[in-house]
Amino acid sequence: MINDPVRLPVGHRRSASTITPDDLLATAADLLADGFRVALVAGHDDGEQLRVVYLFTAADPDRRVELHVPLDAAHPHVPSLAGLSFPAGRFEREMHDLFGVVPEHHPLPRRLVRHFHWPRGWYPMRHDAGEPPEFGDVDGPYDFRAVEGPGVYEIPVGPVHAGLIEPGHFRFSVVGETILNLKARLWFVHKGLEKLFHGRTPDDAVELAERISGDTAVGHTLAFCLAVEDALGLTVSAEAQAARGVLLELERLYNHVTDIGALCNDVGYGIINAQTGRVREQLLRINETVTGHRLLRGAIRPGDTTLRRPPDPGVLAGIAADVAEIVDLALAQSVVRERFTATAILTRAQARDIGTLGYVARASGLDTDARRDHPSSPLGPAFAVHTETGGDVLARFTVRATEVQTSARVIAELLTGAGESATEASPRPAGTVPASGVGIAEGWRGTIVHRVELGPDGRLSRVKVVDPSFFNWPALPVALTDTIVPDFPLVNKSFNLSYAGNDL
Repeated sequence: MINDPVRLPVGHRRSASTITPDDLLATAADLLADGFRVALVAGHDDGEQLRVVYLFTAADPDRRVELHVPLDAAHPHVPSLAGLSFPAGRFEREMHDLFGVVPEHHPLPRRLVRHFHWPRGWYPMRHDAGEPPEFGDVDGPYDFRAVEGPGVYEIPVGPVHAGLIEPGHFRFSVVGETILNLKARLWFVHKGLEKLFHGRTPDDAVELAERISGDTAVGHTLAFCLAVEDALGLTVSAEAQAARGVLLELERLYNHVTDIGALCNDVGYGIINAQTGRVREQLLRINETVTGHRLLRGAIRPGDTTLRRPPDPGVLAGIAADVAEIVDLALAQSVVRERFTATAILTRAQARDIGTLGYVARASGLDTDARRDHPSSPLGPAFAVHTETGGDVLARFTVRATEVQTSARVIAELLTGAGESATEASPRPAGTVPASGVGIAEGWRGTIVHRVELGPDGRLSRVKVVDPSFFNWPALPVALTDTIVPDFPLVNKSFNLSYAGNDL
């Protein structure tokens, strides 16, 4: 490596080094060339100075490298990594909006989180931010990219939608029915969630982690608890690790089954949606039996996991067989297959360059899954990842259908004690202040990453949350290029991205 700063071990398979802004570009480039990806970029307000933490992760073996960059609070500038990593450029825009850290030479330095009515010069994550000034029309309307030419017109959709969908604005540039360009504008419900963690004890913060994105209670709670355990050097029993793996798969099951039905419903095959609704209700009732909550809340805590009663593998095997029959019926219908096939293709190269995760990545041929790459349960390296190469709606449907079968099988294996033991947490080096930890879990949408810092009093001083939807939202407009407007609901459902997990 050209630039090899001294790395100190700070946690589970994790090392950290402190570098200057001048060294950032070369160091990051070396890590990316070595097979790492940008998993997280977090601003920190340490009082007298600001600090940026860049987390890079890699698989085979599981590796995690942090770069800490201290900055002058009066002039917080870092060189932009957007030219090296597309996700890094979006993290930088988020950090600029919330902390005022300026990414120098960023190719798209406009606001990401802060809408135009947010006042200039107010950075809510700074310790001295105070109450927000009066909001108003300061920067003017959002500057949507204009597409011009004969017959081009715009279709604005949202941000208010019918039903329970959360707010997001979609601006289509269209010729006839063909989409030339789509811009998705999010963060209408920015909640300041990361700041809500500040000052809480880890135990008190679990209920907040469970509600980051309502359909991903297990995924986010597990990532949070893994981060806390990493910070404190807590060891989790093999039984608790297996129980967490069971819960993660139960969450994957009911969500994938729901999406399978919804996708069929979007092409007019409503009877399949009715059948998956029946199966979903069975799974939700199993969830309640296992944890006392239909959305699987309340079972995972830092250092432990408790199941009221384990699920019956035989019942789950029957459900998996039921879903397989439903999927076969769906794909035997020519209208379903024709509408799914070659619709909204996201190529492997596009998926890789954007940094997609989860079933979106796997449907485009990217072999990535934290259950194998960053294991926290007894699955480990032996876990088989299923990928498709089509990158279309059919591929995203097929990946879900296959993962339903995999989840039922994995739960049975975990309950019988099969598989390798997960790696235990590494004790934190003595005297490390602040204590920091990283948690990585493969939620049903994809890889979730949490990073926490604890103060000397044991309370949380910083929590950074990364939902896979943050990585996957930019892929939706790319896949929709040259797709027809009537297919937007179908394509949107095939991605099924979280607003809440993105709009923190």
